[in-house]
Amino acid sequence: MSLALKLVNCGYFLAERVGLGPSELDADELLSAACRSTNLWDFGEEDIRTPLSKLLASYCNEASLSPFGRHAARWDVLRLLTNLLVLREQERQHPEVLTQRIERPIFITGVPRSGTTFLHALLAEDPSNLAPRCWQTIYPYPLHARIDNVTGIAQVNRQLRVFRRLAPELANLHPLDAERPQECTEINAHVFRSLRFDSTHDVPSYRDWLHQAGHIPAYRFHRRFLQHLQRHTGPKQWVLKSPDHVFALPALLSVYPDARLVFVHRDPLKVLPSVARLTQVLRTPFASKVDPMQIGRQVSLDWAIGVGRIIEAAQTWPAERIFHVQYRTLIHNPIDTVATLYRHFGIGLSTAATKRMEAFLAQLPRGGYGQNSYRFEDFGLDPEFERARYREYMRVFAIEPEVDVAQPRKASLKDLPSQDSEMKGKIQVFHGL
Repeated sequence: MSLALKLVNCGYFLAERVGLGPSELDADELLSAACRSTNLWDFGEEDIRTPLSKLLASYCNEASLSPFGRHAARWDVLRLLTNLLVLREQERQHPEVLTQRIERPIFITGVPRSGTTFLHALLAEDPSNLAPRCWQTIYPYPLHARIDNVTGIAQVNRQLRVFRRLAPELANLHPLDAERPQECTEINAHVFRSLRFDSTHDVPSYRDWLHQAGHIPAYRFHRRFLQHLQRHTGPKQWVLKSPDHVFALPALLSVYPDARLVFVHRDPLKVLPSVARLTQVLRTPFASKVDPMQIGRQVSLDWAIGVGRIIEAAQTWPAERIFHVQYRTLIHNPIDTVATLYRHFGIGLSTAATKRMEAFLAQLPRGGYGQNSYRFEDFGLDPEFERARYREYMRVFAIEPEVDVAQPRKASLKDLPSQDSEMKGKIQVFHGL
């Protein structure tokens, strides 16, 4: 834990002790506070009280929130609720927003830490494409007319600088900037149906509820959000990104029946410890305790399910609507990879777009990422077991190993917790156990 974070937690702890800050998170109080701050009362047609209550209960009972974590959760929820109210008010004043057509969007997904963010950033350099920017997902509309886009971008960058001081390792693991393309999980978070909350907090009961309740309401809102952004730009080709789309592909297809998918593939043994470390770094500012072994188990189990769903999609979606990218190919030949992707989807790659992508690569040859190394044992991961678990995924997509494992042992269902029934089914189907 950084010194800055220790000092911040101490300050918030003292504030709570003298009654200057809330010690609990209550859905009714937060909903009322958002309405009072905006003088607006319509959150829209989707039920947000149920998912919000599930999330807050998980925060309070499971997430081990630190003093700063409680205040950060409150700030985050109020921001999301405020955005919902303002979006709905904009729709009332400008009903044409909801007539915007979002056609044939491209969704980049696949295993995390595989170059999805890098590819998204490259495609966002094409002037013919639209990608949601970080600042837009945090403040899609300014609350005050005097705040323009430039001011909003500066405000978000100040907030990101503060967070980097609290989590200094994050800069190397995941570059943050207000104008960078942002993941769709931040959009879906507005209706409190997003695995983003699981990345930043240990919320197992919320995760279970979300998987059972489904993701269709989140993607309905996702489309609405894009309509608001497109209102100011006119229709272009949307390029969107999140590894977590893997876990919600039926819902995505239900809302975007003409969607096109890009799957980025990489050796899971390079992915898993990196994802675990990023999760640990993201959770540390908000929790009084973080268990790296629990994170390792969760990441490994999640993505054993995830690669199964990638295989399912590759076998069931029309081939012309899916494009597969190998991590090594993307990193070594990024412009050629983009050109091949465009040809596959029947899109023209302009000279202007190519030059912008080349300039981006010249400025940030690694996409802004630093050099990082991870140890399997720090997260209780067994590389031999993981190699066996993901063998079928690597075979199906001809993924070259990046980590040497001398004699991978056979994965066994006995290695999985008894409650992971879905995982056991996936392991049986895709790994031949």
